Amino acid sequence: MRLLNVLLITLTTFTGCQKKDSQRVNVIPDTTATTKPMTPAITYLALGDSYTIGEAVPQAESYPYQLATSLNAADLNVQKPDIIAVTGWTTDNLIDAIAQSDFKNKQYDFVTLLIGVNDQYQRLSKDNYRAKFAQVLQTAIKFAHGNASRVFVISIPDWGVTPFAGGQDAVIGPDIDAFNAINKEETAKAHVSNYIDITPESRDAANDRTLIAGDGLHPSGKMYAEWLKLLTPVVKAALAGK
Repeated sequence: MRLLNVLLITLTTFTGCQKKDSQRVNVIPDTTATTKPMTPAITYLALGDSYTIGEAVPQAESYPYQLATSLNAADLNVQKPDIIAVTGWTTDNLIDAIAQSDFKNKQYDFVTLLIGVNDQYQRLSKDNYRAKFAQVLQTAIKFAHGNASRVFVISIPDWGVTPFAGGQDAVIGPDIDAFNAINKEETAKAHVSNYIDITPESRDAANDRTLIAGDGLHPSGKMYAEWLKLLTPVVKAALAGK
């Protein structure tokens, strides 16, 4: 009798397992789901001087790198920028450097250009600046596949409000305005519609020293971020048709 009970328990347990197995549901992966496609890579060239390389701030806080980061946050696949810029460069220096650079035969989806503060600082001829700015602007257009709508000219910031200027803002400011009047006129003549005037924002540093880097002259990362509020929407709109 005891043996019979053991056999019945064993049979019942085995049968129960078979019943549970027969009710098991196999989950089939949903192969209809798709991942978001990667957007085409967007190439970027920044031309300029110390304001372009971000003198006295970490590279990531320079405006070209902040711009790339900002655009990538908007689901644009902007690559690490190529940069042709050195502290102290005049427009003539930039032209010479482009001719000797490894990038001279490349083309880019968009180009930014900010040059002229050292022409002003070194008291170079405004006529020379006009001619050379027009020349480098045409080069920027060529870099952008000949598409003027993919070139973004940035005005010269007013360093007269910085500690480095030693209170000479009343002299420096108007001279910066004169150089900016030239680059703005030449930008219009070249049919480049994207002119970003960041000069008023640069003058906010007169009352907010956190907008100035530790060297007492160049913009801080915070200042560059203020520029990006003006620059990013313009670049994003232009790239929307890519």
